[in-house]
Amino acid sequence: MEDKRVKTVKIGLLGLGTVGGGVYKLIERQKKEMVNKTGANVEIVKILVHNMNKKREGVDPSLLTDKWEDIITNDEIDIIVEVMGGIEPAKTMIKEALKAGKSVVTANKDLLAEYGEELLELAKKNHVDLMFEASVAGGIPIMRPLRKCLLGNEITQVMGIVNGTTNYILTKMFEKNMSFEEALAKATELGYAEADPTADIEGLDAGRKVAIMASSAFRSKVVFDDVYIEGITKITSSDIQYAKSFDSVIKLIGVAKNTESGIEVCVYPMFVSLDHPLASVRNSFNAVMVHGDAVDDVMFYGRGAGEFPTASAVVGDILDVARNVVWGSTGRAVNTCYRDTPVKQFEDIENKFVIRMQVDNKPGVLAAISSVFGDHKVSIRKVLQNIISDEIAEIVIGTDEVKEKYMKNALDLIVNLSVVKEISSVIREY
Repeated sequence: MEDKRVKTVKIGLLGLGTVGGGVYKLIERQKKEMVNKTGANVEIVKILVHNMNKKREGVDPSLLTDKWEDIITNDEIDIIVEVMGGIEPAKTMIKEALKAGKSVVTANKDLLAEYGEELLELAKKNHVDLMFEASVAGGIPIMRPLRKCLLGNEITQVMGIVNGTTNYILTKMFEKNMSFEEALAKATELGYAEADPTADIEGLDAGRKVAIMASSAFRSKVVFDDVYIEGITKITSSDIQYAKSFDSVIKLIGVAKNTESGIEVCVYPMFVSLDHPLASVRNSFNAVMVHGDAVDDVMFYGRGAGEFPTASAVVGDILDVARNVVWGSTGRAVNTCYRDTPVKQFEDIENKFVIRMQVDNKPGVLAAISSVFGDHKVSIRKVLQNIISDEIAEIVIGTDEVKEKYMKNALDLIVNLSVVKEISSVIREY
């Protein structure tokens, strides 16, 4: 029997798709534990849906509404949980909720990557919480460590695999010798890739997550447009085979660094040595590594998406806010972006590179290419060569670290050399 003396924290849920359904099920599953975990009963009292006529197994129809104002203006509701995704109408709904004095839990990476600072300021102004653990890496706890557990550190780097779809594709290309198209088809068949996989395979999803992590880790505003992004659509079976010959794998890596000359934020495919911890992250799993001056290196690994992994992160935030509601302490978390660190120009970032090109099979070719590299401060570390035919050879060049602008200038000249047929791929190396 419910103890009437125990407060009930009431929730309005915006969205009942995959994640919203998982949140509903998880809260129902945990109902008996709520008082012990939060000091209150936690109850979903209203759910916004698009189609009121759709049958939803196990959900009380009286909870459903297709009018979001029914939730935002309900004075009994303490917490709004937004799991719809997209910028609008989610942004309007969240802002109105915060203005109405309701704390918000969201999984919306698109929104936070562009308007996170604005929403955090609004939450601060209205003395309520804005939590967003589920916006990055699904069930992996990474935002709370960056915002709370690791506050005693000066964090200088956050990097990792934060998109399960691309990691699954690259894993199958590496382990099963699939082409990109075959691996994408398999990912779509298994439900890892959406019908339109653009946000995943072009790196946009990972870019949003890197912006959110960088802002929290470095205490300075970083938005999606600050992130340099390359996807995996140009990775071929040949690139995978050369990675193997380099004792490496290819992973889509999001990298955020806080350097003396500014913040670096990038997403692109990289050769990762087999002895690096990220090399063993397979299939749809995610992993994030953080470097702090006190803690050194820590790694977070697990399911980066899915109904219950993402719901786990959302419900964790809900219970955190519920405790604050019970104790009247919402709004304690201040805006993390109190610094004004510039974002470094991409052309000034330094990387190692692996360049594959088709060239004439004759003497003097490597000397001509090396001369151009030397003139542009590019140091060659290793070279592999395969004879394709009597006329054509394929060479793969690994470089030391060099600024992006020097590499671009060198390649712009090399591609026009008479002995060079094409530059087949340019991939960075971690």
